[in-house]
Amino acid sequence: MTIPSAAEFFAAKLTYETDPADLAAARAAGTAPLLLDVRSAAAWRQGRIPGAVHLPGDRLADGITAVAPDPATAIVVYCWGPGCNGSTRAALALTRLGYSAVRELIGGYEYWVREGLAVVDDRGRSRRPVDPLVGPVPGATVVT
Repeated sequence: MTIPSAAEFFAAKLTYETDPADLAAARAAGTAPLLLDVRSAAAWRQGRIPGAVHLPGDRLADGITAVAPDPATAIVVYCWGPGCNGSTRAALALTRLGYSAVRELIGGYEYWVREGLAVVDDRGRSRRPVDPLVGPVPGATVVT
């Protein structure tokens, strides 16, 4: 087995992962991929990224062609967050089904929310304040 160089490793990460800020920028530019939430129905009701399609991991193989009939469709999958590997399993399943442009949202729903990006739940759309551990807080005083 050949071990990739550091450059190959990091290039591959950027090919197969995206983060909340980059996904939000792509959405703002109108170039957003199909966004799949692979969490449970209870998690979906609790909150989700606006515009996401709900396709739980256990129904992925049976339901993907209904939402993405073209295997070249750009897809980003997400789960709860860094402590959940549901999006990794979904990305692997999609690639094994022949989908060639699959990426994983690193940080998942948790970091989307923590970065203060819009979410929607069964009550409507909202936005939480930026968590200062994950991004700059608008209007915060910087102490040097």
